[in-house]
Amino acid sequence: MKKTWLLGFGFFSISITWSLYNAFVPYFLDPYLKSTALIGFMMTLDNYFALFLQPWIGHLSDKTNTRFGRRMPFLMLGMPAAALFVILIPLHTNFITLLIFMMLMNLSMSIYRSPTVALMPDITPDHQRTKANGIINFMGGFGGILAFGAGSVLYGANPAFPFVAAAAITLISLWILTVTIKEKRDVITFMPAEKRPKIKLKGELDRTTVLLLAAIFFWFVSYQGVEALFTLYGKHYMGLTEKDSAFSLTFFSLFFVLFAIPSGWLGNRYGKRKTIISGVVGLFIVFAAVPFADTVLPLRILLALGGVCWALININSYPFVVSIGREASIGTRTGLYYLVSSLAAIASPPLLGLIIDQFGYRSLFIYASAGMLLALLFISLVRHDGKSAAANDQVSAREDM
Repeated sequence: MKKTWLLGFGFFSISITWSLYNAFVPYFLDPYLKSTALIGFMMTLDNYFALFLQPWIGHLSDKTNTRFGRRMPFLMLGMPAAALFVILIPLHTNFITLLIFMMLMNLSMSIYRSPTVALMPDITPDHQRTKANGIINFMGGFGGILAFGAGSVLYGANPAFPFVAAAAITLISLWILTVTIKEKRDVITFMPAEKRPKIKLKGELDRTTVLLLAAIFFWFVSYQGVEALFTLYGKHYMGLTEKDSAFSLTFFSLFFVLFAIPSGWLGNRYGKRKTIISGVVGLFIVFAAVPFADTVLPLRILLALGGVCWALININSYPFVVSIGREASIGTRTGLYYLVSSLAAIASPPLLGLIIDQFGYRSLFIYASAGMLLALLFISLVRHDGKSAAANDQVSAREDM
């Protein structure tokens, strides 16, 4: 598991960058765009890149063959570019320059996100992947804590400081990964490109996969909407300062981190499906209760409980998607995972912004609760529990009959 902890630095840098982006970029947009719906739309730019690029890049990385490996060249290209443009975002001079820097930063992140994620199952045996996903998400969640905790302090000193820190962490993480992860040595079943079986996207979309992807879409509809607009909810609905509103999200991230590794253990012990369902039910209850929290203390308690439930869902979902397919299709399935999560992130913030413009910020968590109910419906229809590759083969055989 040593390599998994080292790979976690890639997730750490991704998480801290996106958390800062989602927490503070709405404040940069607020003076230019007075509509919450428009701000929500602008916060989905990254997902348009993810929608078109990440499935293709994930599939491309399955077929790539260089002396650095399949995935690492994408990290070596994308991470330095992302570090540059994330620094430039708070240095914008007008709306046009802000938009350009946001788009270039999102493009850079799309280049290396799927290959970074695909490295985890590459270097981890199937029976340890849920535990490994817990470890790397522990690292990613720690990045979220720094973003919302230390990041809010740095933002109070100077709005550019947290973005400079994120860029530095990205470059340090890239150095750690290039020094310690050698794909041709560390990948479990490394196969030269010319010997790999051809992967067709249509062939990966069996019934189990489609139902699971639908569930993933709807729980990300809820999560992405809340994440993109929560700081404005705290500011405009609860009357919190920008700093305190962003800091409140620390509680969600902290408890996600604390339960990341235990969630992986629970997924291995009781099955991914059962663990995910318990998290979906729990997060539905949390989201339904948030509108009744009229002070900071109960709000932060509910966010902490939400972090626990999100760990049960998020830690087990990606290994579930990968376990249904073949080893040769890891990159492709990683792209599919990010395709549906990106579709949710594209649709959710602007739709939620329109709802808020019409009905007020209280509707944010009513909307989020409805998304979790739909996710519960689709995950309940999945019959495979993701416990083992052997079980997966049996389910696939039954579906083909």
